[in-house]
Amino acid sequence: MKKVEAIIKPFQFDEVKERLAEIGVHGMTVTEVKGFGRSGGKRELYRGSEYVVDFVPKLKLEIVVPKARVAEVVEVILSGAQTGQIGDGKIFITPVEEAVRIRTGERGERAL
Repeated sequence: MKKVEAIIKPFQFDEVKERLAEIGVHGMTVTEVKGFGRSGGKRELYRGSEYVVDFVPKLKLEIVVPKARVAEVVEVILSGAQTGQIGDGKIFITPVEEAVRIRTGERGERAL
């Protein structure tokens, strides 16, 4: 099993969620996060003064899938979240050693 973590722009979420549902991925954890990458935030103008917003609001999606589905999930996230603009986000893939469904005690991929 693998965990796919995607940091995306909030307005791209509905598109990504719909595309994931189309391929049968319905379970995920979504967290509102703030951060910055290479761009170091963004410049905004307020009452004639420019200031830098250091932390840009994003959403973090966490999806645990069988190893065989990782490439498909990554492609779907890319197709739904990619605008071609700075700040589109990142996708991280990490191994998951074990999963346990609390209600039933099922383990491994059966717990997903």
